[in-house]
Amino acid sequence: MTEHRIPLAGVIGNPIAHSRSPKVHGHWLARYGLTGHYVPLHVEDSDLQQVLRALPQMGFVGVNVTIPHKVRALELADAISDRATLIGAANTLTFRDGKIYADNTDGYGFLANIKQEAPEWNPASGPALVLGAGGAARAVIVALLEAGVPEVILANRTRSKAEGLRADFGARIRTIEWVTSGEAIGDAATIINTTALGMQGQPELRLDLSGFRRGQVVNDIVYTPLMTHFLTEAQARGATTVDGLGMLLHQAVPGFERWFGQRPEVDEPLRQAALA
Repeated sequence: MTEHRIPLAGVIGNPIAHSRSPKVHGHWLARYGLTGHYVPLHVEDSDLQQVLRALPQMGFVGVNVTIPHKVRALELADAISDRATLIGAANTLTFRDGKIYADNTDGYGFLANIKQEAPEWNPASGPALVLGAGGAARAVIVALLEAGVPEVILANRTRSKAEGLRADFGARIRTIEWVTSGEAIGDAATIINTTALGMQGQPELRLDLSGFRRGQVVNDIVYTPLMTHFLTEAQARGATTVDGLGMLLHQAVPGFERWFGQRPEVDEPLRQAALA
């Protein structure tokens, strides 16, 4: 930051009013006594390119990107990280030297959340069952494979989408029918719901959840509510559960550090600020 220029950042989406990211970054700015602002930006699809090129001229040093702009943002970037390329979407943009640098920190956020909330987790202990095959699933699968999970069992309501991910990520992905995914729960060491099922306002995740057991780590990326039916059932059967809020918080860390020059901490006061 120069004497005359206050760094600005934000989150771009459509809709965006529901985003908790301004609370997260606002908490960190206040906690570390930093000069800067982080704001929600509602942007239509047709305006995205024009907006991204104009933001640096207005003092923006970067933005987060959420639905529905993650894929388009990647296409508009001048430089792309290997992670963003693998995932096929961008959630963190940095503006520097007249260029747009794209990254995807969702996988980082997912892993950091698991490691913080379930420190005993060993990715090599057995297969991971991933429910869903959307953008979040891609980020989670990349992270799991890099962490050393021996196999990812993938189930999606539309089988062809799961097969597409298997084609992209190779032999360590095994696809199964959605209707049999409840039966696969008992075979997995790690289970992740990457769908919106179970989220407030969405249908419940209707699978046989009786296969949950002690020794498993179960994560739901949904965080409204924090304890979904999926997690409640896992907890009741002795599994270690990890809610989805931490993924949101941890994925924000790299962007904040790049934009404001401070590596922030994810802790209980931040969780409470995000939920306020």
